[in-house]
Amino acid sequence: MRLLILASGIIFGLFVLLPVPASAQPAQELRGVWITNVASAVMNSDASIAQAMDYLAAAGFNVVFPVVWNGGYTLYPSDVMARTFGTAIHPSFVGRDPLGRIVIEAHRRGMEVIPWFEYGLAAYYASDSTDRGALLTARPGWALRNSSGGIATKNGAFPQFVWMSGLHPEVQDFMISLVTEVVDRYDVDGVQGDDRLPAMPVEGGYESTTVALYQAENGGALPPADFRNASWMRWRADKLTGFLRRMRDSVKARRSHLIFSTGPSEYAWGYPEYLQDSKTWVDSAIVDNFIPQLYPTNRSTPQETINDYTFRLDRALGIVPTQRRPMFFAGVLARVGSYQIEPTTATSMVALNRARGVQGETYFFYEGLRANSNAVGEALRTGPYQTPAVLPYRDGRAFRTPGSVVNETDSVAAKTGSWYRFNVAGFNGVGLVAFDTGAVKSIVYRASIPARAFYDVYAYRIVSPSPARTNTAPFDLIDLNGLTRRVTLDQTVSGAPGWVWLGSVELDAGERDVARLSNEGIGSGKTVVADAVMVMVNWKLPPIAPTSVTGPIDHSDIPGSFFIQGAFPNPFNPSTAIRVGIAERMPVRLEVFDLLGRSVAVLHDGPLSAGQHDIRWTADVPTGTYVVRLVALDGMQSSRLRPSVARLVLIR
Repeated sequence: MRLLILASGIIFGLFVLLPVPASAQPAQELRGVWITNVASAVMNSDASIAQAMDYLAAAGFNVVFPVVWNGGYTLYPSDVMARTFGTAIHPSFVGRDPLGRIVIEAHRRGMEVIPWFEYGLAAYYASDSTDRGALLTARPGWALRNSSGGIATKNGAFPQFVWMSGLHPEVQDFMISLVTEVVDRYDVDGVQGDDRLPAMPVEGGYESTTVALYQAENGGALPPADFRNASWMRWRADKLTGFLRRMRDSVKARRSHLIFSTGPSEYAWGYPEYLQDSKTWVDSAIVDNFIPQLYPTNRSTPQETINDYTFRLDRALGIVPTQRRPMFFAGVLARVGSYQIEPTTATSMVALNRARGVQGETYFFYEGLRANSNAVGEALRTGPYQTPAVLPYRDGRAFRTPGSVVNETDSVAAKTGSWYRFNVAGFNGVGLVAFDTGAVKSIVYRASIPARAFYDVYAYRIVSPSPARTNTAPFDLIDLNGLTRRVTLDQTVSGAPGWVWLGSVELDAGERDVARLSNEGIGSGKTVVADAVMVMVNWKLPPIAPTSVTGPIDHSDIPGSFFIQGAFPNPFNPSTAIRVGIAERMPVRLEVFDLLGRSVAVLHDGPLSAGQHDIRWTADVPTGTYVVRLVALDGMQSSRLRPSVARLVLIR
């Protein structure tokens, strides 16, 4: 068990890594793949995302790095982008949420998800010298400039990247706001930058904001005109490293288990050309995962590819101290342009990695595994990835266990009343349908819960629009105390079938009733359709250790006890009711804090009578995770009982 305590002294909660069955002790390896929206169709539909996650899990992979920032657009609906630039998501994905779907489908198969901010500080891939892209057109002051005052570029003729200044405070705040938006909104497992985050072409740094900062720290002197001046390079690289630290701290302040990953260029190239001081990042343990891009340039033959890769692998390992080797994983090039890695080359690279103590690799990119009838993927699945593996940095435990799926036809789905076969494809076969007439018809879904935690509950929605379908299919979510919370699902919608999030509930280990679907209140002449229900652990809502009470709601027999039962709904927008139990009349304080320990609201400060109370909070704070704490104001009570705490998630 790990205890998360911030500097304020507030205990935010306890969470446990889910156990691995004693009968299966898998290897500890990172087996990852980058998923991009360029030259790949994976993200183009919910169905292709589900199919890709199924394939990767079956092939032995355990983590995916999906792109979320490309070409000046996010690949998720972003409030930050909508406010700043008026465009919430990449134009190709309007009306969808590819990241949200990947999180569901990857976690369903027990794989971790680490969103990848591919473009980093590159604003756009410009076609010519006048093309600046939407970001720099709207914010010209954010542009990275060379010593002549022009926008800094690299690699000669266009097309090429145009860059934002990584040393501009507004740019840094903007990028951190995107990263934290992702971890606040989604139950992801980390975030990743790469060869452009943080980075800047060595030719840049002559924009006015950077020049002013340099002068302030160097007695008014101007930066050297020679952009390769060693001290000038060091100064800029150190500023980028400081930016990386800020980003890391912003992520870790939210949830300590989030992996802060980087996939930079090799240090031998990345520092002199892009001011990426990845050696310091590793030496100082700023990052949790270090996955340098070991991409051979000599790919004339498989043997030359192997030779080039071996040279790069050994050179990259040379900058990593022995005590930091566990954070090192290899970035492997599987496909780019006309190049496609050979299956034997891929397996040979894995063997080279393991021979040097490197416990994992990530492939760029997914399509390289699937080309030529899945040749590379099959070579890995039947070769080095044929046995399961857990991620080395999770202490040999299964941090993400696969979702527990209960089909409507399973014996553990207890049915009452008449349900009929519904001849439309669902998650596993076809669904069931019930009518509004006669007695109540219901299905109670019972799932196997591995450990006490908060769990997300999903329903698989069959898409079969019809006037007869109900738009208020009633699901009752059932928590560990048997309390229910009703939510409804619209079954009249068109579009793609798939998993729909119903809500989050706290559950205890064992066989548990998690949801009940019925025909109650569905409307005259309507039908309700039943299909699978799934529960998956939610690591944004770790279970809170009981303070003074552990059993059912009634604790009146425990003198002086007080507790928070929960919040309904949770997650919420914008209002929730915090349920408080008091065994005897006493003065208490109910207060809400952000994850930096700052008070954001006092909901009650004074006496409360014995019994149960629902205290409402209508939030006027940003989207994110908050902690509500109940303490006794009486000195004697406070000395005997610890505060009771619970987590709240606001989603706007």
